[in-house]
Order: sequence, then structure tokens, then C-alpha cells
Amino acid sequence: MAKRETIVHWFRKGLRIHDNPALTVAVDKVRANPAKYCLRPIFVLDPGIRKWLRVGPNRWRFLQQTLANLDENLRSINSRLYVLRGNPVEVFPKLFADWNVSLLTYEHDIEPYAVKRDSTVEEQARKHRVEVHIEKSHTIFDPEGIVKKNGGKPPLTYQRYATLASACKIPQPLPVPQKLPAKETSPEADKEERKNPSCYDPPTMEELAIEEASMGQCKFPGGESEALRRMNEILSRKAWVCKFEKPNTSPNSLEPSTTVLSPYLKFGCLSVRLFYSRIAETIKGQKHSQPPVSLIGQVMWREFYYCVAAATPNYDKMVGNGICTQIDWDTNKDYLEAWTHGRTGYPFIDAIMRQLRQEGWIHHLARHAVACFLTRGDLWISWEEGQRVFEELLLDADWALNAGNWMWLSASAFFHQYFRVYSPVAFGKKTDPEGKFIKKYVPELARFPAGIIYEPWKANLETQKKLGCIIGKDYPMRIVVHEDISKVNIQRMSAAYKRNKAQKDGGTEQDDSVSSGSGGTPGKKRPSSTGSTAKGKAAPKKRKIEATIEKFLKKK
Repeated sequence: MAKRETIVHWFRKGLRIHDNPALTVAVDKVRANPAKYCLRPIFVLDPGIRKWLRVGPNRWRFLQQTLANLDENLRSINSRLYVLRGNPVEVFPKLFADWNVSLLTYEHDIEPYAVKRDSTVEEQARKHRVEVHIEKSHTIFDPEGIVKKNGGKPPLTYQRYATLASACKIPQPLPVPQKLPAKETSPEADKEERKNPSCYDPPTMEELAIEEASMGQCKFPGGESEALRRMNEILSRKAWVCKFEKPNTSPNSLEPSTTVLSPYLKFGCLSVRLFYSRIAETIKGQKHSQPPVSLIGQVMWREFYYCVAAATPNYDKMVGNGICTQIDWDTNKDYLEAWTHGRTGYPFIDAIMRQLRQEGWIHHLARHAVACFLTRGDLWISWEEGQRVFEELLLDADWALNAGNWMWLSASAFFHQYFRVYSPVAFGKKTDPEGKFIKKYVPELARFPAGIIYEPWKANLETQKKLGCIIGKDYPMRIVVHEDISKVNIQRMSAAYKRNKAQKDGGTEQDDSVSSGSGGTPGKKRPSSTGSTAKGKAAPKKRKIEATIEKFLKKK
């Protein structure tokens, strides 16, 4: 009797069983011929990843919970999760042979590391005569398809992307796969399991070297079940969904004023196609907000960044990145350390960074505030440094969105009104005038009243003593004077833009279609969707921008 062939579904992102086309292909093939095939869903946990990827304890815990939940959900369809330890390019050749694999399925990934890894695994599969089936389901729209529609270049404005996407068919989400006929056994695949019954179990926190007892409250548990529960709870608030506008949410509310579904979308615990379709159902026939600020609009921002990232070499770096303005950022380890650990002396900034370290999540507008502060606003440190810190601490650290948002907030790409700087004092006051958010995350200042909690350095020494916090001793003195340094940095940004324009005019930069994203560089009109420019209008445009900067600086 011929040995049964193993079909392997490889989980990487897409850590769910609902709307998982690659998994469904594998399940359906086994269901059609269970005598010939057995299914092995796997996740490859690479111990070496800890050496090169910055991942903080909150995200490791989220992954551990997600894998445990995925195993539970796979068991509900008469399967289970097989967690293998090792580097995928070393694991697969042995797996293909030992498990008699005939088909490998997985979800497409655009990240450079994944592209290189997958290419190697595909070559290994060919050598072992293993068929590979890949599905694109981490985004609603195929980035390559959008780029093709745009003449082979990524659309560099949200508006252009939305126009292109509006002509595309929206895929309908798939249900959970039907159950497999019975709990499967395969002598070839189960040799190791018979020796050690727990060898393929999801990792424990101990295995991941995470001391959970030392961590804070788990506000956002990982896993598909929690993702679906959270989505259903949010969408049950129909009026809130219909009225949702991102700029009108609070960056410093004590409880999140947005959905906090981003970590679940990042790991693929929640299908973005399902989320999109459920939002559309909820607002259908109702008066509702519109993109880009609506919930649908937020989903489309994610799609936009994925599309640009997929077609832009060195997307997560400044040098060699054709859409990124080259800026002479400073290197200041003390400033970076203070910002990273919430010790800048600006309570609003510090509260945000401490919340990030404790909980693994901060509001999108809070990210705006701390990103601007680190880069063009105050500290003049490269956005790549901020990107690395977010990569470590954020639960939803998504390669495409993280780099895209940092370029935007540093005015390096997409957004170019660099003279519009977030105040580290006034911005937070708008939505939390009493400073309750600061009191929670910067407890040193808990007794400071509303009038001075955002600017504690203004309190005299006697008042500071009465309030139990000496500035410069119990809480840091502010490391820069925002009112002064922001003016200096605006001028530095202006100089950087002029240098970049001079280089471009000298023929050292790429063509106009990738020059400046949504804002354009001073002295040049924003490229149209076809890449053409109107150079005759450049001088008036430049005078207008310089006049705006001068007016802004006078206000400061």
C-alpha cells in the first residue's frame, strides 16, 4: 500500500482558520481524498530570530497566545498546529523527505526577509518535487496588481491609490474550512511525536525566555478568537461605527478611543477582507463618515502602505530609498535614550512612550506626536531610529505601515508640510486638559494640577516640593526648549529640501513620478498621476511655501 502523502500548510502571518484561502485549499484536497492525503498545518519558530529581530516581551506574549489559540481552533476541525523549531530554510528539506510532502501551501508576504526566505523554500520544494500553492490574502487588494494598473510604479498618494483600488473587485471572505473526516494519523509524520508527545506543541512563555510575572496587565490578548470577539463587539456599536472619524478620536484617553484591531490584522488573527466586508454591512443604508478618516478609510491606509512598500526598494531605509527625502539627521544617544524610555521632560511625550513600553499599543495620533518630536520637531534624530523602537515595542509593528508612517511624520515622504509641527504641550491639552493620562503613566507628576502638569518646569521650587516632585531630580528637566528648537529644525528641513531639489534638478534622482509622494518638494509642483509636472508654475509655488513658513515662524 502506498504511503499517504502529506499536505503542509505553513502559517507565518495569517494566524487564523477563517478566510484563509491557502489553508482552505489544503483542507479541501485532504477532504476530497483522505485515503491518499493527510494535513499538517505548521508554524516554524526560528530561535535565531531573537538575535536579529527586535521584539519586546509584549509582542512575544501576543504571539504565544495566538499560536495556542490557533492550535485550539485547528483542533475544532479535526487537525492541530505543529510548531517546529529551527530556521525554515534548514527545516523544510528534512520535512519534505521525512513527511512525504507533496503539496505546500502558504500566504504571500511582501517583506524583504520573507521574499528571500520564500524563494529559497520554493527552490527546495522544486528539488523535492513538492508542489507549492501561494495565496494573497493579507491585504484586500494585490499590491502587484495595483502597481501594474499604475504603469508599473507605486501610487504615492492615498487618493491615487483609492482611485486605482476602486476599479478592483473586492474578494469575499471565506468561511472556516469544513472539518476533516477524522483526527488524522500518519506514521511517517508522527515518529517524533511518539518519542515526545509535546514536541510540536505551541511554545510556552518560558521557552520564549519571557518572565510573564514581571510584565504588566495583558490588555490585548492574542489570537483569532479574541480578534473576532473584539471585532463583533465594536461593530455592534453601529452609531459609533457610522460616525467614526480618526482625527476626532483621543490620543490620550485612559481607554482606547479606536478599535485596537491593528495587532490582530498585523498577525493575521483577523482577516482584513472579513473586517472590510463587515464594516460595509454595518454602514450600509446609514449616514456615515467617509474615507480617508472613516473606518473603511483606515483599512485603505493599510492597503496603500502595503502597495508602496511592495514596489519600493529599501523602503524601510533613508539611503537608497527613491521616495524618501535625504536629511542630515543628528546622532544623539542621550536624546534617543531619553525619548525611548519616556524621560524627555515633556510629560505628554513621556506618558505616551511609557504606555507603549507597558502595554504595547498607543493611539495613532499619539504616534504622530512622539514621531514628530523625535525627528523634525525637536530632537532631529532619524526616523529609522524611531522605527526600530516601534518595531520592538508595538504589538502591531507592521513592516510596511511602520516605515510608511515614520517617513510621513518625519516629512521624509508622502507628507511634506514640514513647518507644521506638533506641540508637545498644546496637542495633548486639547483632549485631556486635566492631564489624567499623564498622571497614570507619569505618576511622579500625579499631584500636579491641570494648569502646570504639561509644563511642570514652570512651577517654582517651593511648589514642586509641595507637590512631591522636584524637576531635574524626581522628574527630568526638559531636554530641549521646543519653542526655540522647532524654529531651528524647520530651517534645517527647508535646507534639506533645497539640497534634495538641487540634486534632483542635477539629474541625480529618480524621475518625477516618485519624487515627493503627496506633498511635493518646495519649488516643484506635485507630480500628477502620470508623472508629469508643470515647471512653469514652480517659482510661484516656492514663494507661497516660503511665505507660509515665515508666517508660521512669526507665530511661534
